[in-house]
Amino acid sequence: MTREVVAPDFPEVFEAYRPLMLSIAYRMLGSVADAEDVVQDAYVRCHATAPEAIRSPRAFLTTVVTRLCLNQLESARARRETYIGPWLPEPLATEGRDPASLPALSPVAGQRAEAHESISLAFLVLLEQLTPAERAVFLLREVFDYEYAEIAAILGKEEAACRQLLSRARKHVTERRPRFSPSPEHHRRLLQQFMLVVSGGELEGLVQLLSEDVTMWVDGGGKVRGAATRVLHGRMATAQFLLASTRFLPRDARAEIAEVNGQPAMVLRVGRRAELLIALGSESDRVREIRVIANPEKLRWV
Repeated sequence: MTREVVAPDFPEVFEAYRPLMLSIAYRMLGSVADAEDVVQDAYVRCHATAPEAIRSPRAFLTTVVTRLCLNQLESARARRETYIGPWLPEPLATEGRDPASLPALSPVAGQRAEAHESISLAFLVLLEQLTPAERAVFLLREVFDYEYAEIAAILGKEEAACRQLLSRARKHVTERRPRFSPSPEHHRRLLQQFMLVVSGGELEGLVQLLSEDVTMWVDGGGKVRGAATRVLHGRMATAQFLLASTRFLPRDARAEIAEVNGQPAMVLRVGRRAELLIALGSESDRVREIRVIANPEKLRWV
């Protein structure tokens, strides 16, 4: 058996590209934990590859991570069929932190606002509706600025096929992207108003704050008492559920507004531990989307 040769500087090269790999994997999988697992798996695979077979570390590592993510997404679909209730991405606290200090943010082809927008919870949910291949092509081209020839090599497809995948993905994202993008200040004021009417038990005030076609998702993963296991539609049903569910909250819980995935969100804490997170999507001065993440396994990075 021929002994594989490992370049002496392999660990340093791998670490230099770790932020890029985590950035791709988090956007592909919507989970920090899964992204880290994929990067660790990539380390093992790359370490077993003869250095002369690697012409470009960046291209090689991107290929390995992307293909591992594609495999992960295929198996994730089967797992989510048995997931209790709606599935939402794993949130990541970004407040007061520069993109360069966050593995899931750092090497993107854009400014801070663009980096944050590409990991917003709403955007990650939107990516979930693409096929794994569409998601990979869209992210590599639109977020990480890879050339079509590079993307084709990474996915093992023809350039023409990659262009078609990107066209379909762009169309899907454009059609479903929110029409209204509030400023952080507007978003924060809406959150404060939302917190005020919910904590005060004001049914009428809450109903007036919600749009008629408001939709609410609650990700409790079957681990949280009182979590809705189906998507709620309409402002009366949503308002009634929100107010009724407050009785399940710990007495010593406190609410705060923090930047999560680049946007303001409400975090309910007991001590320093996050109990749940609420992210709002709005249109004008009305709340149109509510995403609640209460699964404790998903709140480690908040």
